[in-house]
Amino acid sequence: MELFRIKKDIPFMSYGRLTTSISLVTFLLAIVFLVSRGLNYGVDFTGGTVMEVHYPHRANIEHIRNAVDNIGLKDVTVQNFGSSQDVLIRLPVKKELSIAQLSEKIAAALKADDASAEVRRVESVGSQVGEELYENGGLALLLVCAGIMAYLAVRFEWRFAVAAIIANMHDVIIILGFFAFFQWEFNLTVLAAILAVLGYSVNESVVVFDRVRENFKKMRKANAVQVIDNAITRTMSRTIITHLMTQTMVCSMLFFGGETLHNFSLALTIGILFGIYSSVLVACPIAMWLGVSRANLIGDTEKKTKEDEAALAP
Repeated sequence: MELFRIKKDIPFMSYGRLTTSISLVTFLLAIVFLVSRGLNYGVDFTGGTVMEVHYPHRANIEHIRNAVDNIGLKDVTVQNFGSSQDVLIRLPVKKELSIAQLSEKIAAALKADDASAEVRRVESVGSQVGEELYENGGLALLLVCAGIMAYLAVRFEWRFAVAAIIANMHDVIIILGFFAFFQWEFNLTVLAAILAVLGYSVNESVVVFDRVRENFKKMRKANAVQVIDNAITRTMSRTIITHLMTQTMVCSMLFFGGETLHNFSLALTIGILFGIYSSVLVACPIAMWLGVSRANLIGDTEKKTKEDEAALAP
């Protein structure tokens, strides 16, 4: 489906040096923020205490958060859990307080604010568990990247695989750079969003690369720049429709999903915006500079076809 059709090809590749330079600067800044400020890891990674509190009525999240802040506990996450009557409280590790002392202190503050508060569950996430989650999360990220490269190398050609993985890692590092710069909490939901962005970005790259391969077969007199410009222009309508609909849904989670979905949807928002940019204005120029050509993509196929025709000739 196309809402509009662009008749004249847009010369995207003529801006290739500019767009990749901007991406390089953004990428380097993200690395600087990651090294200098670091990520603000949540309880999932650092360890801490998780409390489940039940109310007979709709829980007032702001009152609960203020009650916890008033006893001097900072960096506490308060969110609804399952229903509007259940609340999940996550606290980082407090070396000066044991788990029992910490839970009793919070329970007393909640009871003072609302006598109907009922603490149903108190669990501790040890630092060892957090370290395992950290390592497993990094391993999952590496495996996804390796799978993407293998898939693109088999389906298209190694130049496209290298270009796509550079563009996708560009998206990941920039998301992490935003979280490091603003010190937003980095937890398992954000890691899940990053993995989703990887899949989303590679899907966009596959669509563009597939059109590039088709164009090399159809536009036999065109050079690589013209082929790539035409491929991006012809997929522009699909790109705008797909990303607009996806971004609308993600923004609804961002603004109306509450604290539980906030960082998840925030990471998706940044990833989708930069994913569009990187798939078109980073991956394609890199593939072009790596020397992608008609011979790379369809040379073997044409050679085999000629051999088959020669074998069948009388």
